[in-house]
Amino acid sequence: MAKMNMLQAVNSALITAMTENEKVMVFGEDVGHFGGVFRATSNLQEKFGKGRCFNTPLTEQGIIGFANGLASQGSVPVAEIQFADYIFPAFDQIVNETAKWRYRSGGQFSCGTLTIRTPYGGGIAGGLYHSQSPEAFFAHVPGLKIVVPRNPYQAKGLLLASIRDDNPVLFMEPKRLYRASVGEVPEHDYTLPLGKAEVVSQGTDITLLAWGAQMEVMEKAAQMAEKDGISCEVLDLRSILPWDRETVAISVQKTGRLLISHEAPQTGGFASEIAASIQEKCFLYLESPITRVCGLDTPYPLAHEKEYMPDHLKIYEAIVRCVNF
Repeated sequence: MAKMNMLQAVNSALITAMTENEKVMVFGEDVGHFGGVFRATSNLQEKFGKGRCFNTPLTEQGIIGFANGLASQGSVPVAEIQFADYIFPAFDQIVNETAKWRYRSGGQFSCGTLTIRTPYGGGIAGGLYHSQSPEAFFAHVPGLKIVVPRNPYQAKGLLLASIRDDNPVLFMEPKRLYRASVGEVPEHDYTLPLGKAEVVSQGTDITLLAWGAQMEVMEKAAQMAEKDGISCEVLDLRSILPWDRETVAISVQKTGRLLISHEAPQTGGFASEIAASIQEKCFLYLESPITRVCGLDTPYPLAHEKEYMPDHLKIYEAIVRCVNF
């Protein structure tokens, strides 16, 4: 297998999908000859032509509206929103058109072939308009799928699965890991299941649950806890919508404890939905309250980014509190 970083894995997935299906097209702001602001779409225009990889005007609502029309007519669009922070002008198109097109037409039409790629999250000193994690906004919308990879292997396999899935998918890429995360990635075609969590490591004392870039932080905290004799079971959710309640519940029934971490602010974050659902399923198994370690309820700061981020030290301290409750 080849060594790739996450950007190269995304690029490989796009090449694979566009080679396999001539209906796949990639578009967004600066994705053409420039290759995107992070270079995820490098060389696609040269390889597949301007008809299948092209720049759009700087209008997110227009990008997704155009993508909805293409998808409803049988094309397989992969639309890029340059930063997840820029997705809000397209919120109406995604929520009221992309997600509802099949339902409102009684199954006659669908935007199911649409995949929306967008880099999300902090860790790059991007400040308040280039660091947000908006997954929870869209988790409230029936008709969408939301997928978040944590490494290059997942990025390629999950992106290919998203492009081929018969539902519109919001594919959120942790930009902090674009070049920082490197691993072995098959050069051939492969997919990973959507809606299925991965048990990264087995444990008996507490379940640690996260997704995307926060998985690296969670694993580091788990290693610290292991030195104290605390056995941590680490889960990667991978899909926010639908999310794998069964795997999480089975783990919590075994360990009796659950800690969830995400970069987004705590209030209204997706950890709240997970905590409520698992409390319903696992109440009699819980040895301590379900704990959340999240971003702060403030706009994302530039100068105080490290203080804002839920890092391994905050998570380690929360693990100890949970176990000693």
